[in-house]
Amino acid sequence: MAEPEAWRKELGNFLAARRREAVRSAYGLPQAARGKDVGLRREEVAFLAAISVTWYTWLEQGRKVNPSREVLASLATVLRLDAAGERYLFTPFGYAVPAPGPGTAETTEHVQRLLDAIDPNPALALEGNWDIVAWNNAYSELFPRVLEVSGVERNLLRLVFTDPAVRALLPDWDQTSAQFLAEFRAETGSRIQDARKASLVAGLLQSSPEFRSQWEAHGVRGFTPRTRSFNRPDGGTGVYEHHQLTLADAPALKLIVYTPAPS
Repeated sequence: MAEPEAWRKELGNFLAARRREAVRSAYGLPQAARGKDVGLRREEVAFLAAISVTWYTWLEQGRKVNPSREVLASLATVLRLDAAGERYLFTPFGYAVPAPGPGTAETTEHVQRLLDAIDPNPALALEGNWDIVAWNNAYSELFPRVLEVSGVERNLLRLVFTDPAVRALLPDWDQTSAQFLAEFRAETGSRIQDARKASLVAGLLQSSPEFRSQWEAHGVRGFTPRTRSFNRPDGGTGVYEHHQLTLADAPALKLIVYTPAPS
């Protein structure tokens, strides 16, 4: 057999290492020899991932095989890979890393501390479907309605298209709403089967003619930093530079930060 390519051999070693450190009881499997609760056999990984033992063995051996995205996703699930592990496994084979799902409650405490530290610049945190999960005092002063809405209503896309207070806040509502929807579509396009996203879109298609018109235009745009203007509740105008950040330890969340626009 020819010497495997270095990256294939490295990925094979990675899979083998994750397999050997897996806790058997977490899969409902009995202890192995000598009462060990750590380590899966290749046959067990293949069975749990619904692939052939031969195919999985070849992957661990670094042979020149090209697994499908579905096979890699199944292995990532079985081996309980985190976001970094998924990226390490998917990228060399040319596949995009699965889009992160909604954020979790466990991420909000340290995110809230970060948002508070950013004050007096308005800032908020959005999960994958643009639910607003955290914000700082400066943001609530700029947009007081965030304190009044809750549950599914506290969604940035829903508020932009259905809340009169947001429309009054944005002097360039037409341009901003179109940009937001195109960014949302670009970010969530791979999550076609996401039930929460489907419910959000279906509701907006019914409740907002503007959303329906823009959705049918199929605009797709990546995020770009830009200058934003807001009609402040005190009657003044705030002009900010709009930034978007992703946390390395919470990729399912994104932070929106508004800093003073350069004069």
